[in-house]
Amino acid sequence: MLARRRTLAALITTAVVATTTAAGVATSASGSGATPERGTAAAGALLRSGPLKKDLWIPGTGRAVKVTYATTDPFGESATSTGTIFVPKGKAPAGGWPVVSWAHGTSGLADACAPSRIGPALPERDFAYLGTWMAQGYAIVASDYVGLGTPGKHPYLDATTTAHSVVDMVKAAQAYSTAHLPARQRLSRKWVVIGQSQGGGAAIATASYATEFGGPGLDFRGGVGTGTPAYIELLVSAAGPGVLPVDASPHLSSYILYILAGMRYAHPELDIDSALSETGKTFMALAEKLCGDALAEAVTGTAIGDFFSTPLAALPGFVEAARDYMGMPETSFEQPVFLANGLIDTDVPMETTAAYVAVLTANGADVTFRTYPGDHNTTMDLSLPDSVPFVAGLFAS
Repeated sequence: MLARRRTLAALITTAVVATTTAAGVATSASGSGATPERGTAAAGALLRSGPLKKDLWIPGTGRAVKVTYATTDPFGESATSTGTIFVPKGKAPAGGWPVVSWAHGTSGLADACAPSRIGPALPERDFAYLGTWMAQGYAIVASDYVGLGTPGKHPYLDATTTAHSVVDMVKAAQAYSTAHLPARQRLSRKWVVIGQSQGGGAAIATASYATEFGGPGLDFRGGVGTGTPAYIELLVSAAGPGVLPVDASPHLSSYILYILAGMRYAHPELDIDSALSETGKTFMALAEKLCGDALAEAVTGTAIGDFFSTPLAALPGFVEAARDYMGMPETSFEQPVFLANGLIDTDVPMETTAAYVAVLTANGADVTFRTYPGDHNTTMDLSLPDSVPFVAGLFAS
C-alpha cells in the first residue's frame, strides 16, 4: 500500500510542478443545459425549517433543525440546498454563539446520501469530532451541498459551487436565528469553516470566497481543512486506459467516479461517456446511486484505468474544464487557514497538500500546515490539539 501511495503521489506531484506556475484562481464551472426547479430567492434566504431526527444530533446539542435555503448551482443560477443547525445547550455568550460551518466529507451523490437525512458518512468518527467543537461553545451549521437532497445533481468537488453552499448555509442560519431563536440562544455573526476530505476542499475554497459570497452581514474569521484534496484535477486529467493500472484505493476510485459524474452534469459538452469503457459506464451508473462506503466496496479490485476506453485528456476541453471545475483557489485568502494531512493518507496524499500549501504561502496567505502519523480518517482527531486553539484564536482576534 505504501508503494502505491508513493506512485500515486509521484504522479500528481509531477503534474503539480509542471503546472502550478501557470495556475490561476479557480472559477465557477459553466456549461450548457438546465437544472430543474430553479428558484428566484436571494442566496442564503431561509425557505423552510423543521425538526431534525434526534439520532442525527451532535453530542451536546440543545436544539437542532433541518433547513432548506437558497444558494447557487454550477450554472450560476439560483437553486436550493438543505442543511442542519445545531445550537449548544445553555445561554449563549455576549454577542451570540460563535458559528462553525461544517463542510462534510464524501457521502455520495444520490439524494438519499444527504447528511440531513442519514447523518454523516462515518457517524462514530464525525459525531465525536463535531462534539468536540460543540463542547467549545460553538453553534454548528452544516450544508448538505446543492443538489444533494434537492433538485438537480450534486457537482461533487466543484470548489466554487460548494463554497456558495457553505457560505449560504451560514446566511440561512443567521436568518433562522433572528426569526426563531430566543435572544439568549442566538448566533453570532462571527464564523469559521471546518471540513474534512471533500469538505476539507470545500472549507479552504470557502475561506477564499467567504467575504465575496458572504457580504457585510457576516464576520468570517478563517478556516480549517483536514485531508484537503488539492490538484486532484491533475490526477483526473491523467486518467485513461491502464492509468492507474492498480487498485490504488477503493475510496480513491469512488472519488474519481463521483468527480466524473459531477463533471458530466456540469459540463455535458465534454461528452465524458465517450471516454468510458463498459466497465466505466457500469460504475458511473452506480456512482449516482450508491453512498460512500457502498460504492467503495463495489469498486474494490477494479483498477481506475479499467474505467476508460480513451484518455480523458483526449476529450476536447477536458483539462481546462477539470481545472475550472475542481481547481482549488490560490489567492484571496483574507483570513488565516489551517491545513492538516496524514502521512499515510492513501486517499489524499500528503505531498499534494504540501505542494498546494507552498503555492498559498508564496501568494501571501497566512497558512498553518501540520502533518500527523495517521491516515485519511484519523487525521481529524489527531489534529484537534492544534486546530482547537487555532480556531479559538480566530474567534478571539
